[in-house]
Amino acid sequence: MEKEGRPVLGDYIIVKAEENGVTIIGLTRGQNTKFHHTEKLDRGEVMLAQFTEHTSAIKIRGKAKIFTKHGNLESGE
Repeated sequence: MEKEGRPVLGDYIIVKAEENGVTIIGLTRGQNTKFHHTEKLDRGEVMLAQFTEHTSAIKIRGKAKIFTKHGNLESGE
């Protein structure tokens, strides 16, 4: 994707579901933050997500491992 002739590059995260039904929600940029994309993962499934001109935040519900260039963490209990 390009914006004004420049490629849009953003950080990536990897989410690995540790239980069934992990939800990943992409949130928009701008004055009003809105949900713009939702994915459900089952245990063992992995998703690679990128921050872009449209995605400013990613919300994760459920038990999952999250891998970023800034470090790794776990969500859920």
